[in-house]
Amino acid sequence: MFKKILFATTASPTCDDAAKVAFDLAKKYSACLYVFHVFGIPTRGASQFVMDVRTGEEESNDADYMAWVKEEMKNTYAARMEGMDNVRMDCTVGAPHSEILRKARKEDVDLMIMGAHTRQDDVGAYRYRQIVGSTMQRVARGARCPVLIVSRPCNTCFWYFNHIIFGTDFSKASMAAFQFAYHTAKAIGSKLYLFHAVDLSQAGYGRAAGQEDIERQIDQARQKIESLYVSRMKDFDNFEIEVWEGIPHIEILKFSREKSADLIVMAHHTREVDPEKALLGSTVEQVVLRSACPVISVNRQDKVAGPGTEETAGRQAEAVR
Repeated sequence: MFKKILFATTASPTCDDAAKVAFDLAKKYSACLYVFHVFGIPTRGASQFVMDVRTGEEESNDADYMAWVKEEMKNTYAARMEGMDNVRMDCTVGAPHSEILRKARKEDVDLMIMGAHTRQDDVGAYRYRQIVGSTMQRVARGARCPVLIVSRPCNTCFWYFNHIIFGTDFSKASMAAFQFAYHTAKAIGSKLYLFHAVDLSQAGYGRAAGQEDIERQIDQARQKIESLYVSRMKDFDNFEIEVWEGIPHIEILKFSREKSADLIVMAHHTREVDPEKALLGSTVEQVVLRSACPVISVNRQDKVAGPGTEETAGRQAEAVR
């Protein structure tokens, strides 16, 4: 299913949860795992010095320091690498998001795995700021393959996945997320939930939506799910359709807890915006921030479907609208 996986790491304990997923996934699918760390940012033009991204201290970017960083990476993941002969470790200097995306393109990876934040803070304002505008957000925005974001320990991960939730807002980007969720569920025999939340937060202050209007929107959403997604699943019948109403990120989190979800798959933004310019959508931000299971952000068809699928999916999406 996955042939090449890129694990972007700070090579510190804060990435341990993501590391477990990355190594377990590579073992299960016998994939080549690229463990990649951007350890510094050049301080000035052609300077020999870099600012270490972990410590914030200035270091000399020479052969000895590079060798030391690589040795530290090997020591950090030595136990996880036991019995694996398909792990490639590399590190470089530069802006983390740019180098991660460059590495992903160079190796033509099928999946990227990252932690959601760089410090072990409690959920709150500071951790939210760490997510918004972070390396993870920039990578998700520019990635041509799915990005698996791990914010908490994952006990089942890809070894024993039983429940996958695909959250949709019916945007064009959501079709790519659906393709990934569908192919993943089909490949590993998981139950797939097609989920949409009718967004009541858009009603505006002082204007509560009536029950009749809510039920009408729910019916319309079910019809869209049937037309856009169910029609594309052919002989796959291990799925359920769920449409709730409320604030989208709250509803998908409630639903994921109810179903003991192992994975949530979503498009990385929530409006019809050029993926190169879009910010990580607020719904995905909030889900990543609070989800008890990993979240996969998908924004392109490149690595999730066969030739011609993107054009066909786009025509279907426009037809439904």
